[in-house]
Amino acid sequence: MEVQIGKDARYAVIGYGSWATAIVGMLTRNNKAVVEWYVRNPEVLEGLLNDGRNPKYLAELEFEKEYIHPSDDINHVVENADVVIISVPSAFLKDFLAPLTVSLEDKFIISAIKGIIPGSWQTVAEYLHDSYGLSFRQMGIIAGPTHAEEVSRGKLSFLTLASADEENARKVGEKLASKYIHICYTSDLYGVEYASILKNIYALSAGMAKGLGYGDNFIAVLVSNCANEMTRFVQESYPDARNTFHSAYLGDLLVTCYSSYSRNRRLGLLIGRGCSVKSALNEMTMVAEGYYAAECIRHINLKHRVNMPIADMVYEVLYMKKSPRKAMAELSSMLDMNC
Repeated sequence: MEVQIGKDARYAVIGYGSWATAIVGMLTRNNKAVVEWYVRNPEVLEGLLNDGRNPKYLAELEFEKEYIHPSDDINHVVENADVVIISVPSAFLKDFLAPLTVSLEDKFIISAIKGIIPGSWQTVAEYLHDSYGLSFRQMGIIAGPTHAEEVSRGKLSFLTLASADEENARKVGEKLASKYIHICYTSDLYGVEYASILKNIYALSAGMAKGLGYGDNFIAVLVSNCANEMTRFVQESYPDARNTFHSAYLGDLLVTCYSSYSRNRRLGLLIGRGCSVKSALNEMTMVAEGYYAAECIRHINLKHRVNMPIADMVYEVLYMKKSPRKAMAELSSMLDMNC
């Protein structure tokens, strides 16, 4: 179905984590738009209704309460919106959408999720297409490089909106843009979504290397090989005239591998320092998408058979109990041959 976003389109956000909160902040601050907001956490819902703040994530970000309509009724939220932005951990997407009975067929749906649906081995766009009958033309992807903490503080950031429908993408971009949020556009829905998934796996590898005591020199070689591996996967699995040096690909990879805000880098760091995978996951206060992505990409690549030694290494450490030190040492000898 063709969906055209009107000038006065109504917006909704599903999710209450840091990225969802930052997106609501962009919509309400930039354009004074009223945002319907599905929040199923009672503590967060109470904080937003009473104080205009999310007490669990980005608590310093204060909303003008007349511009947010938080609700724990997903059907009410979706019914009153033309554009629905979904920002929840990929592992919980099915659970979040389970109560939904309102049709999505006349909505423009945007995924701000950088992960794969565990068990179904699908990206969010693929899952929404198959499970809800949505056309890929009525979907978009919000990509980085962006960390919610910097966006919420007004740090200069560049977002990429990917959609096969450029006109709709630009209308959404106008709602998100501001003097500190610059918007880029691409039609490469597939490449941008998979790059957003893969970079979380590679950030885990960079964190492991740091935790194991490898220096900046080696990590630079590792990350450059990650960039090559990411390009190889998206080009061999879905050839297109894309440039993976652009910020939605390489920029997002770099910030996720190097930033102190990166939860995937932190998970890798804990594992590299000697934590078991289970203990490291328990240490995390937010979901590290790379954990689920490593298993899913391994499964998906059984079809494509792309050479992915770094993603394979991360999978073996996370799911096959391989020693991180031994795995990284073996990988480093392979990277030396590719310098």
